[in-house]
Amino acid sequence: MEPDLTEFIDPGLGELVAESQAFYAQRVAGRGPNGREELQTIRGTATALVPSEPPPVVEVLQTGGHNVPVRIHEPTAGRAAGLLLEIHGGGFYLGSAEGSDVRNRALVDALGLAVVSVDYRLAPEHPWPAAPDDCETAALWLAEHALDRFGTTALAVGGFSAGATLAMATLLRLRDRGSASYGGAVLQFGTYDLSGQTPAGHLIADEYFLDAYAGQAQDRTHPDLSPIYANLTGLPPVLMVVGTDDVLLQDNLAMAERLTAAGVDVDLRVYPASPHGFTGHPTPMARAALDDIETWLQRKACQEGSARGVCPASRRHVSTNVQ
Repeated sequence: MEPDLTEFIDPGLGELVAESQAFYAQRVAGRGPNGREELQTIRGTATALVPSEPPPVVEVLQTGGHNVPVRIHEPTAGRAAGLLLEIHGGGFYLGSAEGSDVRNRALVDALGLAVVSVDYRLAPEHPWPAAPDDCETAALWLAEHALDRFGTTALAVGGFSAGATLAMATLLRLRDRGSASYGGAVLQFGTYDLSGQTPAGHLIADEYFLDAYAGQAQDRTHPDLSPIYANLTGLPPVLMVVGTDDVLLQDNLAMAERLTAAGVDVDLRVYPASPHGFTGHPTPMARAALDDIETWLQRKACQEGSARGVCPASRRHVSTNVQ
């Protein structure tokens, strides 16, 4: 039986459905590589990335004996209203922090936030736990240095697709360390069962990225791999974004239900006529979702800043659909 998603869909989005359907009717659906050889071919034929203006600062963050490269986007004037640790997507085996430059720069210009994007190691060359180790390293460094470096303690983490999975793993690791430095998370269409044991997990059980990322892990229900199996108590508020046509819809609904049951404040937003990765596509539905994300992040930064008498003013939305 199909779930009733009415309460999670903004009625105003109905007027955008026809244009989204027309866009996807003319677009061939993508798919992931079916093995290492095809993955290398896809990597070798990747198109050149559009640079952001101004370009980010590239640094290597070090903490606890680990280091990880990041790309830092800051407001061109004034102090940052907050900070977002951004974790890119790409199935754990594709993508880069550089690929998020244009989108992250737009977010900085729209909200006055600083955005730090982590260039975590990719599978299959570096399987789990390399990627969450790198994300945790960046998160810990920012928790310790954000005030001195960026002038803010209003921290959030966000990611799309594999990046959302890693964002959740990062929050769980920080919680287990006793850290409550991050006040919120934006999770766009993540995958939360990499074991293929839940009904939602069955839908992607034959995807190569699962083998590439999990590597030699004996138990793919380990919460660091598959957050759907984690104890989810004690996490900060979460915004979850997913489309009705996403193969990961059921996975996201299940994760939202588990988070809610654990007492986490969950804002689930479902967007009609939208497949996986839709926020990176040039559609009005994507722009609506990006607006919702910006509004949510601004509200979180404002809540954190109210104690200091600081609340970021609304800025003109600068939309970008580069994924």
